[in-house]
Amino acid sequence: MTILSFGEIIWDVYPNKHCIGGAPLNFAAHSAKSGADAYLLSAIGDDELGSEALREIQKFNVHTDFIGIVPGSPTGQCIVTLDENAIPDYRILDGVAYDRIALTDEVLSLPFDALAFGTLALRSRENLNAINTLVCRGSFKKIFCDLNLRDPFYDYETVSFCLKSAHILKISETELEYVIKNILLSTATSHENDLHLLAAAYHNLEAIILTCGENGAYALIRGEKDIYYAPAIPTKVVSTVGAGDSFGATFLVNYLAGEKISVCLERATQRSAYVIAHEDAIPN
Repeated sequence: MTILSFGEIIWDVYPNKHCIGGAPLNFAAHSAKSGADAYLLSAIGDDELGSEALREIQKFNVHTDFIGIVPGSPTGQCIVTLDENAIPDYRILDGVAYDRIALTDEVLSLPFDALAFGTLALRSRENLNAINTLVCRGSFKKIFCDLNLRDPFYDYETVSFCLKSAHILKISETELEYVIKNILLSTATSHENDLHLLAAAYHNLEAIILTCGENGAYALIRGEKDIYYAPAIPTKVVSTVGAGDSFGATFLVNYLAGEKISVCLERATQRSAYVIAHEDAIPN
C-alpha cells in the first residue's frame, strides 16, 4: 500500500526544544507506522533545519524522494505554546520553503493507493496550482483530505477545492460548522444532519469522518443510512499535537485495507489516544 502525503514540513518550536512536524509529515509517519509505504511531497530550505529535517524524516521510514530543496527560503517553522489543558496554540511562519513545492514527472507518473493533503500548504498560489495538477494528472485510487483549518491560512477557494477533490474527508466540529455556514450557506444543526447535508452537496465524498475530541468520532459512509460512532478513549492529556494526524492516517490505512468502518474508527481512536498521552506528535 502506497500513500503520498502533500504539504508542509515544519519545525514545531517550543520554549525548551524544537520538534519536527507538520500535519502531512505526521500523517506520513503514522501511515508508515501502520504498515504503509509512505512518501512525502514537500520542500525544505538549504539550511541546517532542512538537513536535520531529512535525517529525522528518514528515521520515521518515510520516503524523502520527493522533498525538494528551495535555495533562499527557510525551512518551515511553527511557534507552539500549550495552555493549562495542553491545547496547543500555533504561530505559523509564512514565506518558507514548503510554500514552493515542485512537482516532478516521476511523482505524476507513479501509481499510489492514496493522496493525502490539507489546507495549510495551499495558502500559496504555487502550491494550489501544484495540488490541482496532482489531483488531475496523478494516479491515485483514493484522495484523502484532512481539512485542518489554521487561521488565517485558508479561504473559500482552498476549502472548496478540498471538498470537491476528496473521496475521504476528515473534519472537526468547528470545521464542519464553518463549512455548513460559509460554504453551503446553511445553518448547523446536529452532527447527523450536518454530515448528511455535506454528503448531499459533494457526491465525490464516499466517507466523511467527524472528530469531536473527548466526545469521540463519527463516520458517514455514502450509501449507508446509519452513521458510525466510536467513543474517545479516556487518557491523560499530555499534548494533542499530532493526534488528528495519527487518527487520519490510521483510519485511511485500515480503510484502504478493506477493514470494517467500525474497526477503522476504533483503531484510529486508539492511536490518537496513545499520541495524546505523549509529548511527541510521533512517539515511539
